[in-house]
Amino acid sequence: MSLPGYFRDVVQLEDLLSEPSAALIEDFGKAPGAIMVLGVGGKMGPTLARMAKRADPARRVIGVARFSEPGLREQLQDCGVECIEADLLDYEALAALPDAPNVVFMAGRKFGSTGNEALTWAMNGHVPALVAQRFARSRIVVFSTACVYPFVEVDGDGADETFSPLSPIGEYANSCVARERMFEYFSQAQQTPGRQLRLSYAIDMRYGVLRDVAEKVQRREPIDISMGYANLIWQGEANERALRALAHCETPMSPLNLSGPKVSIREIAVGLGRRLGAEPEFTGSEAQSALLVNCGLAYRLFGAPEVGIETMLDWTADWIKRGGASLDKPTHYEARDGKY
Repeated sequence: MSLPGYFRDVVQLEDLLSEPSAALIEDFGKAPGAIMVLGVGGKMGPTLARMAKRADPARRVIGVARFSEPGLREQLQDCGVECIEADLLDYEALAALPDAPNVVFMAGRKFGSTGNEALTWAMNGHVPALVAQRFARSRIVVFSTACVYPFVEVDGDGADETFSPLSPIGEYANSCVARERMFEYFSQAQQTPGRQLRLSYAIDMRYGVLRDVAEKVQRREPIDISMGYANLIWQGEANERALRALAHCETPMSPLNLSGPKVSIREIAVGLGRRLGAEPEFTGSEAQSALLVNCGLAYRLFGAPEVGIETMLDWTADWIKRGGASLDKPTHYEARDGKY
C-alpha cells in the first residue's frame, strides 16, 4: 500500500479507502459469486462496495439501502455497483432481493437510539432475524461492534472473542447483542457460514475518534479523558478485512474482533495539538476501565494493520487545518453510560 502524505480532496481519500490489497484479491477466489452489501448507504458501506468491485471488476456487486443521501446511488452506479432501493424492515422488499452467495450485513442503528429505543431494537434485532432467514444459503459477514463487551481493565490485553457473558452498558449495546444472537441462532439452525465483526472505531478523515479529538483541540474545548483509551483502525483496512472475512467464514458463524492497537486519548490529543499548533485542554482523569478489544485472532488471519497512528494523526491534522469535509457524526467514544 502506497500512502500519501496528505489528501487533496474527498476523491483521493475515497480512492485510498477503497483500494484493494493483493491479499483481498487472492481471498476473493475462495468466496466466488455475487456480493450483496445490505446497508450500503452508511459511513463505511460506499467505500467497502467500491473496494469489492475494484478487487474483482467482473464480479456482480449489489448495494442495498434506502438511498436517502442525494447522489449516493449515482456515485455507486458510476463505480459499477448495482443499486437496489429497499427498506430491510419491509419483509416483501427483502424477499424480492436477488439471491447472492456472499452477503455483507452493514445495516443497523446507533445514533439517536436514546428516545427511540424501539426502532433501535427493531433494526438491530428484528432485521437480522429476517436477513438470516432470507439468505440462509449464503456466506454472511455481519458488522457488529465492540460495544457488545463490557468495559475491561486498561492494563490488560482487551476483551477477546471468548469473553463471556456479553453484558454491555445501555440499550444500544444490548440491542447489538440481540443482533449477534439472531444471526448466531439461525446460523446454527440453518448451517449458514459467517463471521460477526466486532468493529472498534474505524478512522476516516470525515469522522472518527481522531476527528472528534482534533476538532476539540482546534476549538480549544476541554477533552474528557475519563474514557482514556480506545482501539483504532484505518477504515480502508477495516473494509479490506471485512471483505476478506468472506473467505474465512465458519459454521456456525463466529465473532472476530476488528480494530488496531490500543491508543491513549491523552497522547493522541497531544500529538494532534502539536500538529495543529494548539495546546489541548483536558477534563477528568483516565478511568481504570475502558472499551478495549484484543485483535490477536484477526492479526493471525490478516496480519497486523499497516497504517499506523502517527500517519493517521498527520492526515487528520492536515485535513482539519484545511477545513476538509465532515460527515458531522461524532462517535461519542467518551460515553461511559451507553447512551448515544
